[in-house]
This record gives sequence, C-alpha cells and structure tokens, in this order.
Amino acid sequence: MSGLDDRLAEVARQYDDVQAQLVLPETSTDPDAIRRLGRELSRLEPVVEAYRRLEATRAELAGARDLDAEGDEELKAMAREEVDRLEAEETRLVEELKVLLLPRDPADDGDVILEIRAGAGGEEAALFASELLRMYLRYAERHRYKAEVMSLNETGIGGIKEAIVEVSGGGAYSRLKFEGGTHRVQRVPATESSGRIHTSTATVVVLPAVEESEIEIDEEHDIRIDVKRSSGPGGQSVNTTDSAVRITHLPTGLVVEIQDEKSQHKNKAKAMAVLRARLQDAEHRRQREADSVARKSMIGSGDRADKVRTYNFPQDRVTDHRVDVDLSNLPRVMDGELDRLIDTLITTDQAERLGALVDHGPSDG
Repeated sequence: MSGLDDRLAEVARQYDDVQAQLVLPETSTDPDAIRRLGRELSRLEPVVEAYRRLEATRAELAGARDLDAEGDEELKAMAREEVDRLEAEETRLVEELKVLLLPRDPADDGDVILEIRAGAGGEEAALFASELLRMYLRYAERHRYKAEVMSLNETGIGGIKEAIVEVSGGGAYSRLKFEGGTHRVQRVPATESSGRIHTSTATVVVLPAVEESEIEIDEEHDIRIDVKRSSGPGGQSVNTTDSAVRITHLPTGLVVEIQDEKSQHKNKAKAMAVLRARLQDAEHRRQREADSVARKSMIGSGDRADKVRTYNFPQDRVTDHRVDVDLSNLPRVMDGELDRLIDTLITTDQAERLGALVDHGPSDG
C-alpha cells in the first residue's frame, strides 16, 4: 500500500502547487497559463478528492478500532459494525484511486475517424461493411455525437468498398478506440440459393482526429495533390466539376482520396484531416514497436489482422473474442446498441493496466 500512498501524496503536492501558481499575480495576466493550469487542476482534482475521502475514512477506521479494543461489550459490538463498514469503504476507495491513477490516453477526450472497408467475401463483404457503417452512425446518434461521412465508395447495390467517418463530441475516441480490427459475419447471403452459411469480413481502422497544429505537413514539398472529376458507382459522374481530391504524402507514400463534397476546397480539407490522422497513427505504431517493454494489450492492438468480433446471424449472437463476451439480439447490436460490448472492453483494459501501477508513477495526463 505504501507505493500507492506515496503516489497519492505526490499528486496532492502537485495539486497544491498548481493552485498556488493559479493565484500568482503574473498568472492572472497570462491566458495560456490559466488554461494550462486549469486543465492540470481538472486532471488532478478527482484523484485528490478521492484521496482525501480515503484519509478521512482511515482516520474514522482507526477510531473505531480503538473503541473495539477498549470499550464495553455494547460499544465493542457497535464498533465492530463500524469497522466492517469502514474497511469496505477503504477497499472501495483504494480500487477507485487505482483506476484514477492509470495513465490516461491524451486522445481519449477527442474526436475519432473510423475507416471501414469490405474484406474477404465479395459483395456480401461489401454489404456487411455497409451495415457496420450504419451501426456506428446509429451508435453516434444514440450518444448525440456528430457523425460526418467524409468519404463513401459504394458498390451500387447497397454495399460499400470503403467509408471514412468522423465522429465528434464528448470523448468519442475513448468510446470507439477498441473497435479497430477484423469484424466477421456468418450468415446465409440473400444471393445464396442453397441456404449455405457464408463467412465474410470487413475491417475497421480507428484513428484519433488530429488538430492541424499537432501534425505539421509541408504542403509545398511533402504532398502532391491531384484533382479529377468525381465519379459514383458504376463510373457515372457525380457532378460536373473537377472536385475529387487525391493527396499523396511523398515521404511515406500514404494516399488519401476524397470526392464526396462538390467543393474541391472542402474535399482537400477532409483529405488533409484524414492524412494527419494516418500519419499520427503510423508514428504511434513506430513508437510502440520501438518500445521493447511496451504493454501488449490483451484486447488487441487494433491491427486489421486482429479478429475482434463475430456477428453470427443464424444463432442471433455477437461474440467479442478479446473479452469472451456473447450477446444475443443481434439486430439491436446492429442498430447501434454497443454499450455493453464497449463498457466491457474499457473495464477489461483498465483491469489489465492496474498491475502496471507497481512500475509507473501517477499519470502525466
């Protein structure tokens, strides 16, 4: 317990130091400092409040134990009840504080870009990718997030080859960060005359949205922009202007093409947003690979090769393979009711990381 107590005492010292800095005369004339210190105070405050509740509970517990040791029999019985209650509260607060001290992903509070692509299975895979897109759009609607389809490459009969969606608001990335990987569907396709069950796949890539200031791109030297006429399913013209934008990032070879808007300027802005997100994701992956002691998460890295979930229509069941969770009522899941799956993934990740508290100090935010 002493290691945890040492970290909590350090967080409390940091909190007091930030409060002291906020009341300095020079801080009051520095808006950037006020914002920075305010964010730091908000990050530390829940930990400090829980720590103070823990200290108060321990003080009460010590008093109850003294009474149990020295009082008469009636007082001892009352004291023992109080000891039991306070010990349970102490345990609860310690567990709460362990979670609060977990290193926090700085992207959690931000927006998210989802890239959904049809995988193995031909037209059935494209239809499944389209259903996944609708599932995430419905999930966003249920949580009152704003969802914008940035790019949509349709097959013409209801399926999609690829879709790129930005979901924004209220920590969208923290809720959807574990959706990346290969999603598998098992069912009888509408085109299957013999009634055989087919297995098809779609991949989901999850990227935190990146502010323009976070990733600098030298537009003069690092990218090539090609403009062409937009086209829809089957090659027909969507509009009569050369508005589709294809951006190639020359240092990495990454290519982003957006054609959904009639405005070339809007398509370019969207393509740059996707490019920034992909560049940051590539950098994070390099950092993880370079860190030989990096934690390998049990719930997967979000790589497309990771089979994360199976949607079995004949058995009316969805299975998340990372946390061994089965849910029935598949139509409701496909209609965006993902919270039970997402909550389990988040709590599993938290539980997995609690063991790292022995080796890591308080979060740097």
